[in-house]
Amino acid sequence: MNVALRLGLCLALLPSPALAQRSDALAIERAALAMRPGAHRWGDDPHLPGPVSIVVSVPMQMLFVYRGDVLVGASTVSTGKPGKTTPIGEYTILQKRPFHRSNLYDNAPMPFMQRLTWDGVALHAGNLPGFPASHGCIRIPTAFARALFAATALGGQVAVVNDVIAFPAYRSADPVPRLEAEVAMLAGRDDRVSMGGRRADPR
Repeated sequence: MNVALRLGLCLALLPSPALAQRSDALAIERAALAMRPGAHRWGDDPHLPGPVSIVVSVPMQMLFVYRGDVLVGASTVSTGKPGKTTPIGEYTILQKRPFHRSNLYDNAPMPFMQRLTWDGVALHAGNLPGFPASHGCIRIPTAFARALFAATALGGQVAVVNDVIAFPAYRSADPVPRLEAEVAMLAGRDDRVSMGGRRADPR
């Protein structure tokens, strides 16, 4: 089922208080889905409290980075192709290498590699054609991969999910500024956030 249809079904099933909250979340999801292949946003602030964690949404082909519960980065990705799908689950970063070559696939380069499993799944810089195309790894743009590599630590948490992201702004005591900040980041309207890739057409 495609993402737009899933979002529409969610809206139809929610009661009215949840519907208002979900419509706010949709603003974030629409901004994320408007990002073209190779596009990314990075606005980390190392002074924010909390550890860095990562969520990868396979159906959205997106990756989101949080410091504590604040969204500080987002990127388009390319996950595993049919027959080599990226496994869904909760992972920790097991190994980090600024340059690595695949032991399984013709010595292929894997810049800024962050290993999630010992049997070949990792985050790393690579080609992003706009659809799942890897052998199971999560490819991200080079500039984003470099920034993410610098921000993470061994043992960092990475979740790979088969769902549209449920953004955490609504756990905040004051969700409206958080929502506006996240939409501004994802839509490329925040001057403090570095961007990459082609800009999406105006919506």
